[in-house]
Amino acid sequence: MDSHASPRRRAYWLKTLHQWHWISSALCLLGMLLFAVTGLTLNNASHIESKAVVATRQARLPDTVLAQLTAPASQKKAPLPVAVAQWLDQELDAGAAGRDAEWSAGEVYVSLPRAGGDAWLSIDRDSGEVEYERTDRGWIAYLNDLHKGRNTGLAWSWFLDIFAIACLVFSLTGLVLLKMHAGNRGATWPMVGLGVVIPLVLALLFIH
Repeated sequence: MDSHASPRRRAYWLKTLHQWHWISSALCLLGMLLFAVTGLTLNNASHIESKAVVATRQARLPDTVLAQLTAPASQKKAPLPVAVAQWLDQELDAGAAGRDAEWSAGEVYVSLPRAGGDAWLSIDRDSGEVEYERTDRGWIAYLNDLHKGRNTGLAWSWFLDIFAIACLVFSLTGLVLLKMHAGNRGATWPMVGLGVVIPLVLALLFIH
């Protein structure tokens, strides 16, 4: 019984590890391709030309909406009133709902950072005049911001965490599979060693 138990146990673990390995690789495949490509674009940003496109728009709050632009009682930073934010989103597609605004005596300023660009708007509290500016730095900047998780929101932050866990499962199951097959593949551990030593030597010698 014991002589047959070990091969069966090995076969069970091989099957289980292969299953977890391919499932995790499938889950993180697109993410790994994206991060590999944006790793190249980020590392070679100085060689990639990009031209920001700036669009500016003006508008004026209707009197009924302007009347609701009342400052918070004791805060210099607070979200815009719902009716004001809705009007701005409908007229300018500004995405101001839920964003904190900076309140001063004569103006309300809202910073609207976004992946791949930037935006802001200001409202004159007396006249209701609105100035909105949006900067688009292109799709490469957008993908780079996805890589960094910059101004990408909660949903993308959750995706990055899940993607990282899938990568850990993929890497760890791959390591165990390497160990289980190493007896028949003499180059396994030298190759693993190179994967550790090369970045370590580069970091010690060339990064200051």
